[in-house]
Amino acid sequence: MILAIPLFLIELIFKIVNNQNIFDISMLRILFSTIIISLIIGYLELYFEDKTVQKINIITVFLITFYSFLQVGFNNFLGVYISFNVSSQAGAVLSYIVDFIRSFYWYYYFLLLPFTLYIVYYQLVSKKIIKININKEKEYYKNAYVLVSFLLVFGFLYNVTIKLDVFQNKLQTISNQQLFKNPNNPSLAIKQFGTTMYALLDIKNIFNEVETIDTSKITYHPSNSELDDTKWLELIDQETNLVLNNLNEYFINNTYSGKNSYTGLFEDKNLIVIMMESVNDIFINEDLYPNFYKLLSTGYYFKNNYSPRNSCATGNNELSGMIGLYSIYNKCTANAYSSNLYPNSIFNLFNNKGYKTTSMHNYTEKYYARREIHTNMGSKRYYDVDDLKLTHDTDDETWASDEEFMKEVVKLLSKYQKNDKFMTWLTTVTSHQPYGDSTYGNKYLYLFEGKEYDDYNIKLKRYMSKLKVLDDALGVLLEGLEDQNKLDDTVIVLYGDHYPYGLSNSILKKALPYSIDEKYENERVPLVIWSNDIESTTFTEYTSYVNLLPTIANLFNLDFDSRYSTGQDLFSKNYQSLVAFADGSWKNEYAFYNAANSNITYYTNKEYSIEDIIKINEMVDNKIKYSNLAIQHDYFNYLYKNIK
Repeated sequence: MILAIPLFLIELIFKIVNNQNIFDISMLRILFSTIIISLIIGYLELYFEDKTVQKINIITVFLITFYSFLQVGFNNFLGVYISFNVSSQAGAVLSYIVDFIRSFYWYYYFLLLPFTLYIVYYQLVSKKIIKININKEKEYYKNAYVLVSFLLVFGFLYNVTIKLDVFQNKLQTISNQQLFKNPNNPSLAIKQFGTTMYALLDIKNIFNEVETIDTSKITYHPSNSELDDTKWLELIDQETNLVLNNLNEYFINNTYSGKNSYTGLFEDKNLIVIMMESVNDIFINEDLYPNFYKLLSTGYYFKNNYSPRNSCATGNNELSGMIGLYSIYNKCTANAYSSNLYPNSIFNLFNNKGYKTTSMHNYTEKYYARREIHTNMGSKRYYDVDDLKLTHDTDDETWASDEEFMKEVVKLLSKYQKNDKFMTWLTTVTSHQPYGDSTYGNKYLYLFEGKEYDDYNIKLKRYMSKLKVLDDALGVLLEGLEDQNKLDDTVIVLYGDHYPYGLSNSILKKALPYSIDEKYENERVPLVIWSNDIESTTFTEYTSYVNLLPTIANLFNLDFDSRYSTGQDLFSKNYQSLVAFADGSWKNEYAFYNAANSNITYYTNKEYSIEDIIKINEMVDNKIKYSNLAIQHDYFNYLYKNIK
């Protein structure tokens, strides 16, 4: 019990500093788990002398304190809880360790209180307690029996809190049983099980990731009479692998978008997709960023677009844009499955149409193995910062210049002849954190010297200075395309990979025209589709990067079965206005559902019934779950081999 008390206090304080409800049924489950963990450690300690036991206990409390401290810090700094599955990205955080530490709120340090009190207890109190002599064999077995008995009782009670419906909110997107087997949703898992148990489950998941699938038979419902699914149905009848067949049955019944009035609008035009590093709606400013504003104001602008956070937001959100699937929340999905083949990726769809495909990024492969990832997705040539011969990683600047990047891009595009059709994917880098003293962070600081910027944090000003470099880069691209007489035949798609998570909400809201107090509202980022021959239109439907692939495929009239994506064509009559976040939360024009606490907030007089909410939750959960399974099993490579 002396060990259980500080462990439970850590969990209690963790919930408080994370603004979670401590009067929740999950606290009972967390209490039982801390007792169970303490009992197991106590049983093992029967083999050791008292001094050794004290050291083990102190180390245990310290490690759990340190882990909880890191978790609350990461959630504040990056917007997600960390997982051992993304340990490969530890270097990314170490690169910004000073900014990371400075981001801690003062009240986070209350997490150190249980450990401090524990040290005081051992120094002042425990020495005065008369200890039972457990060296005798009789006393040893007596204590062992007591510990095992308590362990069985609390183990049974803990099991009950996981399995019985009374201990679970009926609106919860993932059942506690599924979450215990596979804690791939850290936000929900930590809320339900606490940080200590999540850490143990996360470690277990590294070695034995349990897949949760629906074993019931799904009835085939053809979405369109024109679809010939004969070979697919034959594959389902012959397939003996339960997971693959579950994937077959889900995707064959997925919604088919079909054609609409936007189908083929850009057929045979060139395409440039630009994923803009750390860009949010601060970039929408005609005076400061005229090039981007020109594209936004004369193209298709999606006002309610979001780039939901996950453990490796840049790499994962790039991947989702390219393949139309949700990435795995607690993994650097692109790296973990870099050998996957995606016959239905954006590159291969354009390859099949006779386009010359390339991809470029003005940084190294320090964080993401893009050369392998992009090549396996069909990019005919990948260029990184060294291929482009750009300066980077200098004493005063980590990142390369987006402006210099676009100059090299323009040079490469000039090699295409008039009859060549090209598709290229560009990922920028200059506006990435940190937002301290740097070449590009300081370059345009003079623009923010007026009184209207007096309450802007210096980091915010440096971020906005970096955005100016990106806007200059867009100007270089537009001018280069025009000089080459390619602008009229080129479509440009731009979206932000994630908000600038090196800046807190309190800093960001100074420069945004709307409130970001509601959870996930800071993840709103621009999405623009531009062509010089379209009428400027602002769309209010809720969307995210997962819808990019099916939307582009429809606009260019590519040979693509929309059922292969868990995203949707934004112009389809079947499009459901909704953005799904990594933890299963969702938002549309009517409501925001918070999966962490199973609460729903309404924006209009329209309200959903309990049944409607459960139905939407199941839909969102299935989209994420089957996206993850498809990636884990290289499903679309398997599918194409068998039915194409």
